[in-house]
Amino acid sequence: MSLFPEDLQSEHSLISRSLATPALRSDQWLSVLSMARDWVAGNTIILAELEAALQRLNSIERFFAYPGAALLDRLHARLTDRDEKGFLRVAQNISTTIISQKYMADINAWDAVDADESAPADRLPQAINHVANKPYFEVLSIVPHMTSRWQHIVQQTRAIRRVEDEFVYETVIVGNTEDALTALLLNPSIAAVVMYEGFSAKSATDNPLLDAIGEVANFSKIKDEGALALTTAQAIKKVRPELDLYLLSDREVEELAGDMEASVFNRLFYQVEEPLELHLSILEGVQKRYKTPFFDNLKRYAARPVATFHALPIARGKAVFKSHWIRDMGEFYGANLFLAESSATTGGLDSLLEPTGNIKEAQAMAARAYGADHVFFVTNGTSTSNKMVLQALLAPGDIAIIDRNCHKSHHYGCVLAGALPYYVESFPLTEYSMYGSVPLSTIKQALLTLRANGQLDRVKMVDLTNCTFDGHIYNTRRVMEECLAIKPDLIFLWDEAWFGFAHWSPFLRQRTAMGAAQVIEEYLGTTEAKKAWEKQQQELGDNPSDEQLLKTRLVPNPDAVRLRVYQTNSVHKSMSALRQGSVVLVRDVDYADVEAQFHEAVFTHASTSPNLQIIATLDVARRQMELEGYGLVANALQIAFEIRRRINSHPVISKYFKVLTNAEMIPAEYRPSGLSDVNDPNVSWTDAVNAIRDDEFLLDPTRMTLTCGAAGFDGTAFKVMLADQFNIQVNKTSRNSILLQSNINNSRSDIALLIRVLLKISMEIETALKEGNEVRKAAFNERVRSLIEDVPDLPNFSRFDERYRSDPSHNTLHGDIRKAFYDAYKMDECEHIHLESDVIDERLKSGPELVSANFVIPYPPGFPIMVPGQVITAEIIEFMRKLDVKEIHGYDKSLGLKLLKRN
Repeated sequence: MSLFPEDLQSEHSLISRSLATPALRSDQWLSVLSMARDWVAGNTIILAELEAALQRLNSIERFFAYPGAALLDRLHARLTDRDEKGFLRVAQNISTTIISQKYMADINAWDAVDADESAPADRLPQAINHVANKPYFEVLSIVPHMTSRWQHIVQQTRAIRRVEDEFVYETVIVGNTEDALTALLLNPSIAAVVMYEGFSAKSATDNPLLDAIGEVANFSKIKDEGALALTTAQAIKKVRPELDLYLLSDREVEELAGDMEASVFNRLFYQVEEPLELHLSILEGVQKRYKTPFFDNLKRYAARPVATFHALPIARGKAVFKSHWIRDMGEFYGANLFLAESSATTGGLDSLLEPTGNIKEAQAMAARAYGADHVFFVTNGTSTSNKMVLQALLAPGDIAIIDRNCHKSHHYGCVLAGALPYYVESFPLTEYSMYGSVPLSTIKQALLTLRANGQLDRVKMVDLTNCTFDGHIYNTRRVMEECLAIKPDLIFLWDEAWFGFAHWSPFLRQRTAMGAAQVIEEYLGTTEAKKAWEKQQQELGDNPSDEQLLKTRLVPNPDAVRLRVYQTNSVHKSMSALRQGSVVLVRDVDYADVEAQFHEAVFTHASTSPNLQIIATLDVARRQMELEGYGLVANALQIAFEIRRRINSHPVISKYFKVLTNAEMIPAEYRPSGLSDVNDPNVSWTDAVNAIRDDEFLLDPTRMTLTCGAAGFDGTAFKVMLADQFNIQVNKTSRNSILLQSNINNSRSDIALLIRVLLKISMEIETALKEGNEVRKAAFNERVRSLIEDVPDLPNFSRFDERYRSDPSHNTLHGDIRKAFYDAYKMDECEHIHLESDVIDERLKSGPELVSANFVIPYPPGFPIMVPGQVITAEIIEFMRKLDVKEIHGYDKSLGLKLLKRN
């Protein structure tokens, strides 16, 4: 028996199902509800399909506490009795309760009462009546007992509940490892796992999801043997690392407790001799994640009567609520915002710059949650986080290999640090006026070129954007391993401003910096890593050519590697934090050597008056993601898959709008798996697994490039139209597209609004074209042609002027951007020339060369097409002249291009 129904297999690809597995359940319940309505309407032919759908639901519902066996039996009984109206009532009750999650807070939701009944079918014991207003979760128990004993175990755990318990939970029971992992993939409400030693490894149910997750969890180790509980625990931690694990064993638990590998368990028990202790341990484990040290203290501070004699008049709100002129601000924001403001770092608060109390504790908890060794909270956005890392780790004269198209904070960070950027180019997507990411071969070539010129020792960092604005994700493990094979002490800075949520997806986590660093760290400690390196040494010989190294999938020397990985996350971009809430994640084996200078960088960039509310939301965002992040991320992924499917398959909308696929956003040479579309139902499990594991680039499913050129809209105009006329807000645009983003805040209703709006616009275009004369049709077609075909070529970085290169004879690209930046401060050494001036064309032909004095960054596309000290080429000027955007940072149209004079 398969876990997946045929109808779902025909609509959704394996990769979309594996990335958004929790959505399977609600989709199937909605399908049953739809069929029930058809039955009530007189369609009896659908009964066979309905019976099959219920059987499939049974295979999924056993992994959830609600609705439970009694409610499902009631539903089946209505079908057997051919009571179509009764069936509809019960099905609607269950499906709406599941989708609304009402059962988590309302005791009455557990009843099977419909309009014709007065007695509940499965009322929970009275002890759960205190569930209201208490956070609810579920506990997975893996047991060796017969299924006939399972309901008894559920009743036993319910009986232990106490009114004073802070949380309430229900138990889900399975009998083997494969079912346990399936439950964890399907059920996001599971917050803890209890293992009763003696369970088996294999399930009787076929579940192709396990083929994909096996690439993450390594199922080859999971066998029916004495270590099954341990290997199962290790697999669980690979899939859902946030979960608490408890083991009940009939062995000598004292000896087991001394086993280093057994540290994966939160606590060990000798069988079931202490059921209350187990219950309390489960609650305490959840409480440790629920705790928000800074936010909790801030709430307590706000509740105290405090007299303030410091420079923050807004604190406590007296100046606001007593005012005749600004009291509306108090009414709008509420009293707590002002009561929770202070410039003090005592009295229950803490200092962000030198935390010793609750902020320090909150950062330690965040490090645990994000899989890092250290975490720093930042209240000035990831722009500041990036500059902190660059200033802390780079010194004047150091070379940093940097994506030319990265966020401007990285370029300015090099100016501040005095580091020499060696710009590497991303592959272009000229048709859509955007860039992708930097091919690994380009990065390796930069390292090898620097090595050939005797400058490899000066290279300190590789700095890349993992998950670009448009959604391109690196194979982070491969990039780091191959670069470390060339220079084993490289530092990596991964700007994951848009990708912080990915830690809570077992498939996407391996593509994050921290996820890949953990895998590399574990791998380097194995004999397999040593053997792989020795084998490679034999194959390459003592002096391999650059060509050999470029073609080889390099593995590093595990004895030489110093793994140093930094990751910056805009928590506010994908989690529940206020704007400018960011974190720096650290996994650096040599962090002790740079800790002092890292703190100096924090002192340099962090405000001495940080926003307490931003700090609090960083704390709360971590709590939310640890306790429900898996399900929230799965929902965001499902929203994105559905948007893609609905737009691209719609007979009218798809004429004018399209969400670009993997094949359109990533050239084939970077997709050896052949994956073309995450919604392709013909994708095999091998393709899906290989794409996530091996493809050089993957597209973040939550970022959707919607082309609008075929509708006659440029990106900026379409963005304004959506906001002004339909209350739909987007951010990034290109010449002929806009970027749609799904996140943990979106719902299915948002999809409906978007589709309705796109259909309305499409129908208006259809009508206008049908009713318009030939002149109007020709004008429309020309507008479409100009947007789709007449797009400017994307210019690459040229080179730094010789003045800013230490040795122009070397065939390297790095330059002294800091010197050029400050040379531009000398007005007598600068000049301005208007972009359309003939002087520009004459200089391009005959010289002297044009050298940029500024960063020039058009929005869109949002990358610097000029940096201080860069030689300006004809391609750059052509691109600038074709730009039709209003916002160009670093360029004053009234003055023209600011240039550094040449003699």
